[in-house]
Amino acid sequence: MTSPDDDTTGDGQQPATAYDWVGGDSAVRALVDRFYDLMDLEPAYAELRAAHPPDLASARDKLYWFLSGWLGGPNHYIERFGHPRLRMRHMPFAIGILERDQWLACMAQAMKELALDPVLQARLSKAFFQTADWMRNKGV
Repeated sequence: MTSPDDDTTGDGQQPATAYDWVGGDSAVRALVDRFYDLMDLEPAYAELRAAHPPDLASARDKLYWFLSGWLGGPNHYIERFGHPRLRMRHMPFAIGILERDQWLACMAQAMKELALDPVLQARLSKAFFQTADWMRNKGV
């Protein structure tokens, strides 16, 4: 899995972590909440939404916990569940190119709407693509 921690802010300053660059705890929570709000609201993410349960509370928490640690902040997810084992945990769900692309588009829209630094958005988008593509378990 690729982590987004090895880039600079564009002004030559390297943040301590991508977690800090995003804006810390409240910003990670806001990103996750906007991601799931968009998934609920935007028809463009219908297939992605259909792959989730009606109540998104657990998914919101798990993505927030995971992203916090993945971005270099507190390891909330690992403390609760151990190693993420993302691919194994997502095997019960059919994830193809469509679902991958909708997840990436939804996250890109959330990052843009929350006005994350464009350099950070690009870095995260690259890392998200690598992880999301690795999660695919169906051809299409």
